[in-house]
Amino acid sequence: MKLYDCEPAPSPRRVRIFAAEKGLEIPTEQVNLRDGEQFSENFRAINPRCTVPVLETNEGNLITEVMAICIYLEELYPQPALLGEDAESKAMVAMWNNIAETDGLWAMAEAFRNSTPMFKDHALPGPETYPQLPELAARGRSRVELFLDRIDRRLEQVEYLAGDAYSVADITLLVIVDFTGWIKLDATAKRPALARWYEGVSARDSASA
Repeated sequence: MKLYDCEPAPSPRRVRIFAAEKGLEIPTEQVNLRDGEQFSENFRAINPRCTVPVLETNEGNLITEVMAICIYLEELYPQPALLGEDAESKAMVAMWNNIAETDGLWAMAEAFRNSTPMFKDHALPGPETYPQLPELAARGRSRVELFLDRIDRRLEQVEYLAGDAYSVADITLLVIVDFTGWIKLDATAKRPALARWYEGVSARDSASA
């Protein structure tokens, strides 16, 4: 296997943490997003959507979406289970991971990509050009704050985002919380439950992946 990666980027980091939790060491090939390498002809042949991560399987297939990669790795290496152990836990993990993605990660991307000079004319991922809109940057920040408030209330009731066990939902949330520093937002300030959770998950060996 090989992972097409970009170390600073949030999405590939989710896969690296997931793999590290399973004790996997997947060789990586770095794609320089800052220099626009994702738009090169060579990389377009790998992923026409011009995004990372991409996992190349031992059979030569290319898997391009974070959760698709995680499902593939979970099937090959079922323990520790990061997508849930039974019907109910799998549903809770999927639900909270989706909430974290749509309400948190996408809002962060909206704020970041509409305010950062390197994304001029690329406010949305992919090869198409989209202008930055300052109004969306402001809206994204507001959405992130509301999301974090909601998560803080959730973590007052449970140890981990989807319940009693660490899961891919926690990986997504960890990446979001670290990502908030990119827009100069303090995610854990005045959110004690989130701060407690963050201290714990950040201490895991996989968090440095």
